[in-house]
Parts: sequence; C-alpha cells; structure tokens
Amino acid sequence: IRYSAILQKKKQKLMSIIKQNVSRIMNLVASSCNQVHRLSTEVCPIVVTKNRTAREVQEMYDLGFRHFAENRVEKLLERQEQFPQEDIIWHLIGPLQKRKVKQVINRIDLFHAIDRLSIMDEIEKRLEHPLDCMLEINVSGEESKHGFTPEEALDAYRASKQYEKIRIVGLMTMAPFDASDEEIRFFFSRLAQIAKTIEKEEGLEAPFYLSMGMSGDFEAAIECGATHIRIGTSWFEREED
Repeated sequence: IRYSAILQKKKQKLMSIIKQNVSRIMNLVASSCNQVHRLSTEVCPIVVTKNRTAREVQEMYDLGFRHFAENRVEKLLERQEQFPQEDIIWHLIGPLQKRKVKQVINRIDLFHAIDRLSIMDEIEKRLEHPLDCMLEINVSGEESKHGFTPEEALDAYRASKQYEKIRIVGLMTMAPFDASDEEIRFFFSRLAQIAKTIEKEEGLEAPFYLSMGMSGDFEAAIECGATHIRIGTSWFEREED
C-alpha cells in the first residue's frame, strides 16, 4: 500500500508539471498569435514524443492533445502500439529511408519531410490512399540538414504533381540550433516567402501549411506564419530556476 501511494504521488507530481507546462506554452502560443493578429486556432501544436515515457504521452492525450509525432519509423510504430486510439493524428517529422517506406507510409496522417525527389517514387508506389505531405526545405543551407534548397522548392512541388496519391500541402524547415533570434526569424520568414511564391506561381487556392518552430523557437515561428509547431521537451521538463 505504501509503495502504491508513492507511485501515485509521483504520478500526480508529473501531471502537475506537465499541466503547468501546457498552460505556459499555450499562453505563449496565444501571445505570439496576438503579436501578429492571428488566431491561436490557426496554429497546430504537435506533441513530439521522442524519449518520453508512455505515462507522459498518456497525460498529454488526457489533456486533450491529439497530434503526436516521432522522427524515426521504429519509434512511431512503437507509439502506435502503445496508443491505438483512432482519434490520434500521427505525424512523421524525420527523414525516411526508402527501405522503411512500406513499414510506415500507410500508418501516418501527415509526413513532414519529403527531402528529395527519389523518395517520392517509393512513397507513391507504397501508398494505399492519398497522403498529405510537406516538402522539407533546407533554408539555412547547413550541410548536416536534409531537404531541398530554396531554389529547388518550386520545381520539387511541380515534380510532385505527377503522383496521384502524394498531396503536397506545405513546407517544413528547421533553424540551426545555434542561430540568433534574428537569424531564426530570417530563416522562418524565408520559408513563408517560398510558400507564397509557390502558391502564386501555381495558382493554389489553399495556402500552404508551414511546419516550423520547436521548443526553443516556436514563438518566432508563429510570428513568421507557422501553422504547425513541433514541441517536445518543453511539454515535459521542469523549467530551470
């Protein structure tokens, strides 16, 4: 009984930390939206579950979150086994190897990281139904990052139109970890500009989604037009004093 009470106390403490973080983050989302006269409903907060416990993920689900993401195929499949709820929207946000496409492509709702033309053939071949996808754009030009260059983005979108089941609905990028706030805003604004160019050149009626912003820079991303923010650590960990 005593051991059970200790576990219950730890669980309550964890829930308290997560609830506090959720309240703080959602207030920051609302504030960032207000800064640029956007509605907070225009921003989709995605819970990145990398390295989190099942209990932590369950707490986010219980708090009403339904958009969950992993950046590795194996981890996403594990999460789906742990959480088979049909109302969860699964995002794959990391690069995808050709040999792993068939394992996951029909089990996700949005793929954020089409980073090369060759992967589209394999995705199209394996898809059993249409899938919303985003083109990953390496706006910063870092060699360590995947993605099309800004100059390749329009041609990549045009190349995607030959496929019946791949639906490109937006663009994704990541800012360098050591970038200054000014640099981060430049990179995010550049992605928004690339999206507008594609929308104009292709006569698109619906504006592109913009997947950008993580725990350390989601406020800047929202102010630059982000529609999807990918937050992991900040939901779960106690803030440093």
